[in-house]
Amino acid sequence: MVTMTEQKSIGIQVTDKASKAVRRIAVREGHEGEDFGLRVGVKGGGCSGLVYVLSIVENEPLETDRVVDDNGLRIFIDKRSYVYLAGTELDFSDGLNGKGFVFQNPNATRACGCGNSFAV
Repeated sequence: MVTMTEQKSIGIQVTDKASKAVRRIAVREGHEGEDFGLRVGVKGGGCSGLVYVLSIVENEPLETDRVVDDNGLRIFIDKRSYVYLAGTELDFSDGLNGKGFVFQNPNATRACGCGNSFAV
């Protein structure tokens, strides 16, 4: 069994900018307070083989989820995705080169030019 402290060190870490962006989106989607979680996962697709998936969900993990609490957010990761995402940092960019969430994934061996897909 992995403890919460261990999960944080090997789970997803969220920057302040990403945490604020998630909260803005959650409010816009009608979630208030702590009644939401962030589901993070991967699925097949993109030019490199795997793409990141983010969604705001009810604050109830599935029985098979890994739950990571970081920077004021509750993050739910399905077991299959957790293998690909362990150690990843989630950031948010609002610069001139685009706006959106950015994944810094130490498990990725290559990524496409736009950064939306990766391979391991």
